[in-house]
Amino acid sequence: MTPLSSYRRLIDLAGPTYVLVAFLGRLPLAMSQLGTLLLVSTASGSYGLGGLSAGALAVANALGAPAAGSLADRIGQRPVVLVQSLLGAAGLVLLVAAVGADTGDAAVVAIAAATGLAMPQVGPLARVRWRPMTEGTGPQQRRLVDAAFSYEGAADEASFALGPALIGLAAVLVSPSGGLVLAAALLAVFGSAFALDGSARLVPRHDHAAHPGRLVSPVFVVLAAEAGQPGVAGLVHATLGVGSAVAGIATAYLPERIGHERRALVAALALAALSWPLLLVESLLGATAVVLVLGCAVAPYMIAVFSLAERVVPLPRVGAAMTTLASATGIGYALGSSVAGRLADTHGSTAAFAVTVTTTLLATVLMATQQRRLRTAVSDSQEQEPLACDRV
Repeated sequence: MTPLSSYRRLIDLAGPTYVLVAFLGRLPLAMSQLGTLLLVSTASGSYGLGGLSAGALAVANALGAPAAGSLADRIGQRPVVLVQSLLGAAGLVLLVAAVGADTGDAAVVAIAAATGLAMPQVGPLARVRWRPMTEGTGPQQRRLVDAAFSYEGAADEASFALGPALIGLAAVLVSPSGGLVLAAALLAVFGSAFALDGSARLVPRHDHAAHPGRLVSPVFVVLAAEAGQPGVAGLVHATLGVGSAVAGIATAYLPERIGHERRALVAALALAALSWPLLLVESLLGATAVVLVLGCAVAPYMIAVFSLAERVVPLPRVGAAMTTLASATGIGYALGSSVAGRLADTHGSTAAFAVTVTTTLLATVLMATQQRRLRTAVSDSQEQEPLACDRV
């Protein structure tokens, strides 16, 4: 099966409407942080308050995501995502209203945090649906799931490029509040549609007491640490999206014989090699060119990490695993943005880019030293996979 035929098969299995809904449903999360920053900063005249509010939303979302994923594993995605979509949309509208009414700073930050806690992780939960959607495809299933994860990685990167662009466009054409209102509308409509889609019923519910497989294992800790590394490049994340999305789609063309642990190592090496020119750039144009090329290694790296988690984590905990990795990425993004921003203020852009270079080197070392452990975990999971399918 060729990569192109794999993508066509996935669309046939899921339906083009589902693919569109799942993509649009993840945009509000990508829009919410920048939208909150612009809205609060513009209204208050304080970038500090704007950054604090946006950070509160991001951190609350990262902390709440694993709990929401675990709950979705137990009771199903439909009720969890539906409630989160409606509460998240209401929270964004309430945040706009609170800023417009000149509510106190503490209240604005608290509302932003509560909104972040309610926002659903559509992208990670969409990944969980592909295995049950591809059931019955026989020996083609593994290749189809790999292609699906390649697409999901590209879709995530595209959303984090398109989302901020929509916020900026809405701010110019309407007002700073217009972007968050648009995000709320998208979340209420497409987040709910994602929750109610028939594919949600295909994901089995699991009683964790009956299936006591561990989520937190040494292998998963490695993957969570790895997922947090690209987030430290938060200073240039939006620009990375273009090259990363294209590379993500192209990942499906890699030969199946190349294991995901090896793909992650090669991608980490590419991140390290392609990031060091950031230390030499002296203009915005030069930085943009370097970052566009650097982006080509980001999606393949994240796709490999998420794919490894899908294979090595017990089936009843896959939803929690996907949202935990997304949470690690979000926390890494927030920490990296904070550290890089502070260094940029005190020592200039080169110091800020040094954060990116340092973390890509750390990611490479971690992945290089854990190859045997990851390879063994994947091998063990392949031996147990028929039994897992029987339980489903």
